[in-house]
Amino acid sequence: MAVIEASPRAAENTPRLARRQRPSLWRRILRDRTVLLLALPGMLVLIGFQYYPLLGNVIAFQDFQPYLGIKESLWVGFENFSILVTGDPEFLNALKNTLILTLIQAVLVFPLPIILALILNSLMSNRMRQIVQSVLYLPHFLSWVIVVAVFQQMLGGSGLVNNFLRSHDMATLDIIGNAEVFRALLTSQVIWKDTGWATILFLAVLAGIDKSLYEAAAVDGATRFRQMWHVTLPGMRPIIILLFILQLGSSLTVGFEQIILQQQAVGIEASEVLDTYVYNEGISGGQWGTAAAVGLVKSVVGLVLVLTANKIAHAFGEQGVYKA
Repeated sequence: MAVIEASPRAAENTPRLARRQRPSLWRRILRDRTVLLLALPGMLVLIGFQYYPLLGNVIAFQDFQPYLGIKESLWVGFENFSILVTGDPEFLNALKNTLILTLIQAVLVFPLPIILALILNSLMSNRMRQIVQSVLYLPHFLSWVIVVAVFQQMLGGSGLVNNFLRSHDMATLDIIGNAEVFRALLTSQVIWKDTGWATILFLAVLAGIDKSLYEAAAVDGATRFRQMWHVTLPGMRPIIILLFILQLGSSLTVGFEQIILQQQAVGIEASEVLDTYVYNEGISGGQWGTAAAVGLVKSVVGLVLVLTANKIAHAFGEQGVYKA
């Protein structure tokens, strides 16, 4: 049977024909109108509450006065950004606390959901796993107001733990309101509230790994640890890299609501971070331009971190947040 080969000219014309036959933009909109209508409310919320407020960053270059508005406020150029260069003590303290908390959360908090997902996936039956997951997910649905109140009722001066210690003539613990252990307290609150919820994505990835890979590894004599190292972790690597890149974008945001609720008890020096600095300087202190400048620089640094980490992920053969 003779094989008919396409001519080079026909092969070259194939992409052109495909482009010609592609529906126009309006035809595609008309075709997908139902999906677009379903997405419209979410798009409007995103534009109205995420993108439109970005225009307000212009006050970072103004001596903004609320009673004058953006149009009438004086332009001062980069004067508000001088705080980043002159080394204002309050700003440097907020920056130091932010970087320390960011490092703690990157080293301690980020790996915990991965470890917990591996434990739930390998050591428990399906029924027991569902029960444990339900218990671990619950704190995520509590607001920070409730979480802070729970910790105060448990660890406060007149909390459950200290009352128990007093009743047994033991020394009480000074945790709530103690500036020296404030970072450890913040970290423990984040772990208790969000670690269980963060395991959802990792458990979904684990469920999607081909079981035949584990069977082949077991036939080759691989132990449970070897199976985890050579099968499980490589299967989880893309989602781990993706989530780590996304976390870098918000790495300088370390929990405004959580900290502002406890700031009065421990003092500014121990608890001030960039987000609370922006609030205290801008809304409470009236330094709108300076606060906006700090917030703008924080956002730009987060963007640069995401782009850099994404480039590194591409260099190691991973897709990252978007393709190169």
